Amino acid sequence: MPVRIAPSLLAADFARLAEEVGRVEPYVDLIHLDVMDGHFVPNLTFGMPVIASLRAVTGLYFDCHLMVTNPISLFAPLAAAGANLVTVHIEVHPDPTMAAERAREQGLDFGLVLDPGTPFAAVSPFVELCDLLLVMSVQPGFGGQAFIPEVLPKVEMARKFIDSVGRATDIQIDGGINPETARRAREAGADVLVAGTSIFRASDPVAAIEQLRAAADGTG
Repeated sequence: MPVRIAPSLLAADFARLAEEVGRVEPYVDLIHLDVMDGHFVPNLTFGMPVIASLRAVTGLYFDCHLMVTNPISLFAPLAAAGANLVTVHIEVHPDPTMAAERAREQGLDFGLVLDPGTPFAAVSPFVELCDLLLVMSVQPGFGGQAFIPEVLPKVEMARKFIDSVGRATDIQIDGGINPETARRAREAGADVLVAGTSIFRASDPVAAIEQLRAAADGTG
């Protein structure tokens, strides 16, 4: 399948979010929203009012990455705000079965997240629960970090496992994605690329998206 690009709003201009989303909307596949609570990670980002406001101005799929200590408590409010997918950290829910059930009850797609130091073995028993598996290629909590190449074998392992069991689970990678790392992540098996700084901080975000897509698909 063609690679999908998910701009991360963490790197966007928070004073102009609707404009930022509108600018990239025709050229991307989904929007990545990092929800942080100041506990699981030291940063705070945005909550339901911002997500609901953005839902009113775009039909893009909302991929909500929950960097929080109690993600299940947010499922109902996120669904009401217009989220489509929630991803929770395996480090928070070592057995995510109940979290997946609660997400489905709210009509949400569900995924799991792996920190850079967490092995694929931590999530392999739960892949059947997932619409998406997110492999972090930076430490969670802050944008603009450098890509950690040591996660690429984990992406390869996830791709082989998912394909071997016949699942349609997407593999997403998040952190330090630029044309070079996008190519490497795609070669390893990722099919959804989260990019924040390289898109929203570029002088021409649309050209930056096109460069990422071409690099990942091997056409540029």
